[in-house]
Amino acid sequence: MDGQYPNCTICPIEAAQRRMKHKDLMFMTQDLNGKKVAILSANGFEQVELTQPREALNNAGAVTHIVSPESDRVQGWNHYDKADYFPVDVALDEAKASDYDALLLPGGTVNPDQLRVNEKAIAFVKAFFEDNKPVAAICHGPWSLVEAGAIQGRKVTSWPSLQTDLQNAGGQWVDQEVVEDQGLITSRNPNDIPAFNQALIKAIAAYKPLVATR
Repeated sequence: MDGQYPNCTICPIEAAQRRMKHKDLMFMTQDLNGKKVAILSANGFEQVELTQPREALNNAGAVTHIVSPESDRVQGWNHYDKADYFPVDVALDEAKASDYDALLLPGGTVNPDQLRVNEKAIAFVKAFFEDNKPVAAICHGPWSLVEAGAIQGRKVTSWPSLQTDLQNAGGQWVDQEVVEDQGLITSRNPNDIPAFNQALIKAIAAYKPLVATR
């Protein structure tokens, strides 16, 4: 779905799955019990960019919910091919950012292209930044962040074709497997999933909700 992957001699899904088996095990014991993560997605997400981070989060003890403009299920893609369906846990119309500790934005070109023109999706994304909660976006996922006004002044990465969009939105684009800046975690493609997962889990574990004072 995200096109040809540079510097990759095997399928990026295969590569990510292989690395997940050994590298990710080093940090999956991180305790995320009691943490809830929203995974915002429309149809057309790059499947491995949802399933592998979700598996890592679940294994670390977090509760994950697929939140979507669709009411019952969403379909993933493997590159240019339609793939599996996944049940929607919470419809976007009913979702509240205040119910979650972090937000995950998978890539794929079709998925974020729909989300970035959906006012409710952008409002949902903005709410996480307003509360300084961890947000992670991979590949084309940062497209939605442009519309949410969350790129300005941040160092980010993404699928290469988003470079100009992110720079025009005020971001400093770099070509590296994972970038963390002011609570925002970004990665380029499925090859980066192990590092992406590790950074996301660490950020959620470190996140402390603000306690209102009188």
